[in-house]
Amino acid sequence: MAQVVLEVEARENAGKGFARRLRAAGKVPAVVYGKGMDATMVAVDPKALHKAVSGEAGWNTLLTLSGAGLDKKVVVLRDAQIHALRRDMLSVDFHAINLKEKGHFMVPVNLVGISKGQKMGGSTQLIRKELEVACLPTEVPQSIDIDIEALDIGDTVHIQDVTVPAGVELVHDVNFTVVTVIGHSAEEESDEEAEVAESDED
Repeated sequence: MAQVVLEVEARENAGKGFARRLRAAGKVPAVVYGKGMDATMVAVDPKALHKAVSGEAGWNTLLTLSGAGLDKKVVVLRDAQIHALRRDMLSVDFHAINLKEKGHFMVPVNLVGISKGQKMGGSTQLIRKELEVACLPTEVPQSIDIDIEALDIGDTVHIQDVTVPAGVELVHDVNFTVVTVIGHSAEEESDEEAEVAESDED
C-alpha cells in the first residue's frame, strides 16, 4: 500500500469565518480523529493533499502526518467537503489508523476483459463500482479485479462470486449483484426494427 508524508499545521480556532480566512490563505480546515485519541483540528494544503491521494490507491493511500504534534501518525482520508461549483476543498476529515489492526476500506472494482455477451451486442453493467473490504491497512488492494470475458447475456456476478487476495475479506450481509450482462431491451429492438423497415422502404 502506498504511503505518503503529508504536512499539517495546528489550528485552534473553528467556525465559518476562520475557515474562510484559512481557505483564502491557501489552506483548508481539517480534523484528525481515531480510536484512543482526541479529535485534533489542523490545516492542510489542498494541493498537497490532492497530489498525495491522486495515485492508484486513491483515498486508501496511507498518509503519514508531519507537524501539529501528530508526527508519524498514520491516517487515511475519510471525508472531504467539496464546493458544488468551484470543486474546491472546503474541509477534510482524516481517520487515524493502527497499521497492526484490521480496518474497513472501500476498494474500486476493475473489470478485466470484454464479456462474451457484449461482443454479441449486449451490454456489461457494473452495478457496484466499489466494494467494502476488511484487512490490515498495509494490505488494502488497489482494486478488486473481476474477469468478465466468459460472461454471456443474462449472466451475473454476485458478491459471493468475487475473489479477493489472501488476508482480505469482503464485507457484506446479502449476496448482492456486482456485475451483470444484459441484452437489448424490447424498446431498443423495436426502434432497430423500425429503422430497418424505414431503410427498406427507401
